[in-house]
Amino acid sequence: MTSNKTILITGVSSGFGRALAQQALADGHRVIGTVRGASVLAEFEALAPGLAHGRILDVTDVDAVPKVVAGIEAEVGPIDVLVNNAGYGHEGVLEESPLDEMRRQFDVNVFGAVAMMKAVLPFMRARRRGHILNITSMGGFITMPGIAYYCGSKFALEGISEVLSKEVGPLGIAVTAVAPGSFRTDWAGRSMVRTPRSIPDYDALFEPIRKAREEKNGKQLGDPAKAARAMLDVIGSDKPPVHLLLGSDALALVRGKLTDMAAEIDAWETVSRSTDG
Repeated sequence: MTSNKTILITGVSSGFGRALAQQALADGHRVIGTVRGASVLAEFEALAPGLAHGRILDVTDVDAVPKVVAGIEAEVGPIDVLVNNAGYGHEGVLEESPLDEMRRQFDVNVFGAVAMMKAVLPFMRARRRGHILNITSMGGFITMPGIAYYCGSKFALEGISEVLSKEVGPLGIAVTAVAPGSFRTDWAGRSMVRTPRSIPDYDALFEPIRKAREEKNGKQLGDPAKAARAMLDVIGSDKPPVHLLLGSDALALVRGKLTDMAAEIDAWETVSRSTDG
């Protein structure tokens, strides 16, 4: 990959966003990183003066997104790559979790990401080049009890990414949905919003899952720095994938689900075919 790409990354204060920004800057790329506070902005720009450019933006402020993107294009230069990284995880049994928490989860993880894509696409389309990376999750393929809102948002972003890749691929723009497994980020720690428990019927199912997640936090197999390296390799590819799993756990779990799905489809094939007229 050439050393003069301009990469816009949402949410660079921690996690994958920070790891990717640091690696990209170390490789000599220009990085515009969005943050939500002035103190974090200054700290980010100090990572690589002249190459690191901070912008204050809450991706849920969909009216502000186009203005920020247009400002970057005018003040910094053409955006070669958008990385939709900003997001968080919601944990809670569906029946216990208020709908407002689902709306917030989708506002950040889905609507914010789509707003960013819509803002960069006119510029990329005019240039007939560009690459969009959407950070999804293995939770966009597999599920487990207690993260219905999160999985729903990531399933949505996987589907949107795949459709968009078909719409803009002929225009020279690539779209890649990057689905990490368990990594040593803040996802299961301070970045996770947890709904308080209220229905004892779910205790036996969910309490062991919540406890295991809390105990595993900070000890996950995945290394964010290696994920950053993998994402930069994808950005540098002439034929980037539409979907990319990161982590051996994601590989195993998604392959297991595909096997189970194939078996279920086969078992119910007669019923599926019975509806043809």
